[in-house]
Amino acid sequence: MNIRIDNATKFIRGALILDKINITFESGKIYGLQGPNGSGKTMLMRLIGGLIRPSSGNVYIDNDKLGQAYDFPKSMGLLIENPSFLPNYTGLKNLELLANIKGNADLAQLRQTILDVGLNPDDKRKYRKYSLGMKQRLGIAAAIMEKPDLILIDEPTNALDDAGIEQICALIRRERDRGALIVMACHDAKILEDLSDEIYTIYEGKVERKIRT
Repeated sequence: MNIRIDNATKFIRGALILDKINITFESGKIYGLQGPNGSGKTMLMRLIGGLIRPSSGNVYIDNDKLGQAYDFPKSMGLLIENPSFLPNYTGLKNLELLANIKGNADLAQLRQTILDVGLNPDDKRKYRKYSLGMKQRLGIAAAIMEKPDLILIDEPTNALDDAGIEQICALIRRERDRGALIVMACHDAKILEDLSDEIYTIYEGKVERKIRT
């Protein structure tokens, strides 16, 4: 997969959110986004995922114009901002309902994904009873359960303990190694440095590539 953002600018209610963005992303890499709150990291991921459209400029997926050839990337998993699921269903049931939309993941795959993120697929607790860390793990499971070509993930280690952080970082690397294109925003500079193949700094809607040393 190749994603090319071509001179994309986004205004929301007159405010400049993204300013003439030009980036190319390729499969098999983790791209880290860093910057202060409100800098445009989440909006950039929304743009890539087709959740917002640029006010000017374009986003291309394998040379197909997003919003014209199709509205969203064909194979995408995402966790942007806080995970949200049906409160009166178990974690497994929530993933089953999501998987039924496309039919790309069977029950065995869902159960294994739940194990991979450190949860128990046989846990009978409803989602409303989950801790913040458990909710985060389930959100990551939803993003990766169908083995998508593109993964957009916002603050993947939020609310996790040290063991959970290590586990999720290993999962993100695994997804990269199977060929996924991953764009990730994270406030923890060390985690971002450890995971990312390339890092981009965003400030006031402008993007600069960070040169690795």
